[in-house]
Amino acid sequence: MRKIQIVTDSTAYFKKEDSNEKNINIVPLSVHFCGSVNKEGFAGEFKDFFDKLENTNEFPTTSQPAVGDFVEAYKKALELGEEIVTIVISSELSGTYNSARLAADIVASDKITVIDSKTSAGNLKLLVEIAVQLSEQGLSGKEIEREIIKQRENMNINLTVDTLEYLKRGGRLSNTTAFLGTLLNIKPVIGLVDGRLVPVGKERGKKKAMEAIISMVPENVKRISIAHVQNISEAQQYKIELEKRFSNAIITIDELGPVIGSHIGPKAIGLCSSW
Repeated sequence: MRKIQIVTDSTAYFKKEDSNEKNINIVPLSVHFCGSVNKEGFAGEFKDFFDKLENTNEFPTTSQPAVGDFVEAYKKALELGEEIVTIVISSELSGTYNSARLAADIVASDKITVIDSKTSAGNLKLLVEIAVQLSEQGLSGKEIEREIIKQRENMNINLTVDTLEYLKRGGRLSNTTAFLGTLLNIKPVIGLVDGRLVPVGKERGKKKAMEAIISMVPENVKRISIAHVQNISEAQQYKIELEKRFSNAIITIDELGPVIGSHIGPKAIGLCSSW
């Protein structure tokens, strides 16, 4: 039995079998779309959602897990270990962190450490994997927290889109800006800065946008997650290129789900880097 149990949310985008194998408790966010509310689910389960998104003008909204969802997860985790470390999506992107903390106060605040990752997707997944490794080495919750806080400072995420349509639908671009951008084939580079997604550049064409994103990866990078929205073919091509350029880095491919992917749309792609 592992002394420390790890809890995270669905935007780490683990495959179900991987979260089960590593005994990671996933608390999902919810997606409100076309009159129904569903839990976000696991990597490998998102194709139907994005197919539907491409064939409707409706735009989904998302909501953080309820406090009760974390309470349930914590009670389950404490049956398996003495302490819990919870690492969740940036508090600038979601209220998930607040739900997790409130639940900790209800269940056993002295046994539960809640960490704002200030990130998401592949980088959140990496922080969770690090926490699992440290827990297996016998570190305490507070020791794990110190290491996670240190590591989260050495990360970045940059993404670009295939179309401006979903940024427009989500209210991040006006109709006029989206129209002109499409006309000129402008692709934004969207970065995670201080825990929130902001525009950090723009290029003519998706290829140039990805070249800009690759140029932002530091030479001393240790891990790169190629994040994509239903775009495995491009992701595999960039993996080959990145393996040549960053031969000492571990490079993986991870898909994005509805909570993040709906805002940038199908075929979006980017890099989550850590060093």
